[in-house]
Amino acid sequence: MELERWLEIDKELLLAFNGSGSVFVDEFALTVTNGFTWLPLYIILLYLVIKNNEKLAQILLIVISVGFCVLLSGGVSDIIVKPYLARLRPVADPELKGMVEIIKGYVPNNFSFFSSHAANTASVAVFFCLLVKNRLFSLFMLGWSLINCWSRLYLAAHYPSDIIVGLLYGIIIGVIVYLSYMRLYTKISPKLHYISSQYTKTGYSLPDIDYVLNIIAFIMIYVIIKSVITAL
Repeated sequence: MELERWLEIDKELLLAFNGSGSVFVDEFALTVTNGFTWLPLYIILLYLVIKNNEKLAQILLIVISVGFCVLLSGGVSDIIVKPYLARLRPVADPELKGMVEIIKGYVPNNFSFFSSHAANTASVAVFFCLLVKNRLFSLFMLGWSLINCWSRLYLAAHYPSDIIVGLLYGIIIGVIVYLSYMRLYTKISPKLHYISSQYTKTGYSLPDIDYVLNIIAFIMIYVIIKSVITAL
């Protein structure tokens, strides 16, 4: 299939996701896409790491690894890829003027390809999924990444191809950073394999994991309530 046809499909899919005419959904998307909304999640993840690792070196290694996830995913996108390719965001594309619904004046700066939101959230989510190794925790973390991706499409901040590439790139970065982390971790700590009803096999407490899940659930309740109030 020719590139022009792929680009047309990209635009058609974007328009299918963009906007809904609902004040509730508009506010929901704007709140979800705001990084400050998820600040409690970042704090509880840090708590999870500190609570379940005894040595300062272990904690710092995880924190640095998460930093590398963000730097190598969204950082590469924002600093290198976006300026080089300079693909206009859908909300700023003259070809889509009058077709794209701009939600409450939301027009982000810089360029579109590829999505830093998708890359960042995917890399961090995958890293923590591999680190903690708990099925329900993984579902919640991946869901967090995907709902952020949806918000970017709804707000016409990115084309679907921006999101897909960002997700795939973020997943690869998350895996690479985790493998690098494990090589260093085994040099400062014994190999862990917990067999317990209260811990994952990597030594993370299930009650502590529940705190993370509860925080994600409470954030979503907050987003829904805020959206309902705005829509009234």
